[in-house]
Amino acid sequence: MTDQTAPADPRQHILPVYRPPEEVFVQGDGVHLFTEDGRRYLDFIAGIAVNALGHAHPAMVDALRDQAGKLWHTSNMFRVKGQEELADKICRDTFADRVFFTNSGTEAIECAIKAARKFHWANERPERLDIITFTGAFHGRSIGAINAGGNPKYLEGFGPKLPNFIHLEWGDHEALKKAAAEPTAAAVLVEPVQGEGGVRAMPEQCIKGLRELCGAHGILLIYDEVQCGMGRTGKLWAHEWVEGAHPDILCAAKGIGGGFPFGACLMTEAVGEPMQPGSHGSTYGGNPLAMAVGNVVWDIIADEAFLAEVRRVSGALAQGLKSLADTHPDKVDGVTGKGLLTGLKLKADPKTLQGIARDNGLLVGVAGNNVLRLAPPLIINEADVREAVGALDNALAEWAPD
Repeated sequence: MTDQTAPADPRQHILPVYRPPEEVFVQGDGVHLFTEDGRRYLDFIAGIAVNALGHAHPAMVDALRDQAGKLWHTSNMFRVKGQEELADKICRDTFADRVFFTNSGTEAIECAIKAARKFHWANERPERLDIITFTGAFHGRSIGAINAGGNPKYLEGFGPKLPNFIHLEWGDHEALKKAAAEPTAAAVLVEPVQGEGGVRAMPEQCIKGLRELCGAHGILLIYDEVQCGMGRTGKLWAHEWVEGAHPDILCAAKGIGGGFPFGACLMTEAVGEPMQPGSHGSTYGGNPLAMAVGNVVWDIIADEAFLAEVRRVSGALAQGLKSLADTHPDKVDGVTGKGLLTGLKLKADPKTLQGIARDNGLLVGVAGNNVLRLAPPLIINEADVREAVGALDNALAEWAPD
C-alpha cells in the first residue's frame, strides 16, 4: 500500500537497487537513442556492452518478428532446433565441444562453477572445490557469483561468505602459483578484460602463463567473457589475442544476444561429459526467441570481415582517447581497456563527468578505479568516434572534480 496523498514517484513500486537519471528512452536506431521529447543521444555504453549491433538492427528485428509469430517457448523438455544450429556454429568457431544456454551471464557463471566441480568429482578428485578469482572481478549478482567476485560491497548483508572461493590480488603471481598448487584447487576464474573492476586488460603474457599454470596442476581455466567477448576487443573472444590460451570453460552473455537476454556456458568435451541429465537445467534457457536472435547475431559478429572493422575503428577510438588524455592531463591519467571495451582513467570520481557527458548528448558508463567506461555498439564508425571524442572534450573542459 502507498500513501495516495504523497507526490507521485514513477518508480515507487520498483525495488530501489538502481539510480537511473531522469531521461526515458523510447526508441533506438543504430548507435543512437531518443527520449520522449525527441532528443538524440550517441550511445557509447550500449546497455553495458550488450547492444553489440546497435539498436533495432534490421536482421535481428526480422528474426524476432518471424519467430514470435511461430513459437515462443516449449522448455527443454523438447528439442529446440535453433539451439542445435547455434551450438553447432559456436563449436565450429571456438574451442568448445559443448554448450549450455542460459538467460544471463550470472547463470553462465553458475553453470561454470558446477561443471568445474563436477569434472573433478567425476575424475575421483572430489576435494577439488576451490574457485580462484582476483580482486576487481565481477561475475554477477547471484549468491554464488558475488562470492566468486569477492567484492565486500556486494557481499554485505547477505550472510557469511561461502567457502571454497579463493580471492587473490590482481597481478600477485606468487600467490596464484601457491593457490593453484593446493590439492583443493578446482579452477581459476578470470575476466581477460575486467569491466567493473576498472576496464583493465590482463597482459597477454599473463593469460598465456595462466593457461600453462592450470595445465601443469590439472585444474580448469574458466574465462568470464560476458562483457569482453563477442567481438568487443576485435577478436571473437578476448583470449584469442593469445595463441594457445584456450580455456576449459567460457561464460558468455551480453553481446551474444545483441540485446535479447541470453547467455551461454561453453566447455570442452572432457568438462561437459559428466554433466548428465539432472545435473543442471533451465526452464527458459535456449528458448526459440533467444535462439532466433542469437543465430543472426553469431552469423554477423563471427565474420572475420566484421571483426577486422571492429579492430580498425577501435584504433581510431584509442587515438581519440589518447588525445583527450594529452589535452586534459590535470584530469585524465590515461587510457585503459582493450578494443571497444575501453575508457579514461581519471584523477577523480567519474560520476559527475558521466552526467556532463550525457548533457552533451553522449551516453557512457563508469567503472572501478575512477574509470569512465566506454562500450559502444560494435557497428560505430569513425564519424561516431569523432562525435564522441568531441563530446568528451567538451565535458572534460566543463568538469570541475572535487
